Formats: sequence, C-alpha cells, structure tokens
Amino acid sequence: MILYPAIDIRGGKAVRLTQGRFDDETVYDDDPLAAARTWVDGGARFLHVVDLDGARSGVPAAIEHLRQIVRGTGVPVQYGGGLRTVGAVREALAAGAERVIVGTAALRDLDFLDDIVAAYGPRVLVSVDVRGQKIATAGWTQLTDMPATDAIERLHDRGVASFIYTDADRDGVLEGPSLEDVEMIARAVRGHFLYAGGVGSLEHLRELRGLRQVNLSGVVVGKALYERRFTIAEAKAALA
Repeated sequence: MILYPAIDIRGGKAVRLTQGRFDDETVYDDDPLAAARTWVDGGARFLHVVDLDGARSGVPAAIEHLRQIVRGTGVPVQYGGGLRTVGAVREALAAGAERVIVGTAALRDLDFLDDIVAAYGPRVLVSVDVRGQKIATAGWTQLTDMPATDAIERLHDRGVASFIYTDADRDGVLEGPSLEDVEMIARAVRGHFLYAGGVGSLEHLRELRGLRQVNLSGVVVGKALYERRFTIAEAKAALA
C-alpha cells in the first residue's frame, strides 16, 4: 500500500480543514511547495494535492502551485479540485499532474465523464466523498441521497476503475477509519481505490493494512503528518 501525503491548498497556503468545514481551517505552511518538499525529503514518493478553492468554486485556482510542486519535487502528483471540464483536466495534466481527481459530480455530466475516461483512462481517479455513507459534492458542501456503493457501480458502468474513498465525517479528526465501511467499499470496487479520512496514528494504518483488501492500494494522510503524529518513514513501514 502506498502512502500519499496530502497538501490541501486554500488561499495559496497549505491548510487542513476539519470534516471539510471551510470555517474550521488550520494553516500549516504559507508555501505549499515547502510542505511538499518536507514530505519528499522525509521519504514520500507520491503526493496528493487538492485545490480547496477550486473544489468550492468549480474552477481550478491552484494550477500554478501544482506546476511548482511537480517541478520542485520530481515525484508523481495526483491533483484535484474544481476539475469539472475537459479543458480543466487537460490543463492539470499539462501542468504536470500524473493523475487527475474528479468528483462524483461527474455523474451529473456524463458527457464530461465519458470524454475524460476515453481520453485519459487510468490517469483519471474519481473521488467518492461521503457523509453518513451518502455522496457529498461541491467540496463536501452539498449532500445527496446516493449511497457510495451505488455511485461506484454507476461509475464502473462508465469505465471508471480508480477511486479515492473519502470519509468526510472523519477527515481531520484523527480518530481513525471505519473499517467496516472500508470493507464495504472494497467489496463494491472492481478496480482499485485509495482511502482518506481520519487517520491519526500508526495503528490506524496497520488496521487498514490488516484488512488485506487487494484493491485497497493506498492511504491519503494529511493532518497526522503535519502534527507529527508519525513520520513518513514510520507510515510507510506501517503500510508495508
């Protein structure tokens, strides 16, 4: 399983939100590139970058930060936030993103989803973001009635094979994942997926590894790293 240190960008700074609430923000670094270099210097070989302003507005706002992070670290970067048009996806890839992350709002625009899957295939991940096991969209500010497993099934039908499952209710609170929910998602996913949300200790990482779900290929971790709950090296060892 691969560790993906998270760099969430808002207002040009590296921040973390609690449960996706924009009014509960902590700034950890005034320079997202400096945060990225810290993780890479510590041993990270992949990065997870999210444009929070773009996620909220629907228009990417951190493409230049993405470009700087790619050039300044030399590691593969997956990037999301506000990628709701083919042009925005193309721009992110041109800026150096190894993979792009689009939200399940893509289900509302099937032409967009079909176009990017056809054009970029395995470089497209769909973020299945949930609150109370129901899909949340628009930077987690809007809740739908669609269960996560239904969304995954519909996305499979459109050719999507790669996902990020984010438990927004747990994000930033450091209390650990719901292993039962992760197992439920693993049963629904026929490709592979990453987990994000609430990891706060090495034991949480070991518990995810202990599920032995072959399609769970990585874990996104943010706040726990910023708050030095463990190091990159320790996290990688826990997932190995």
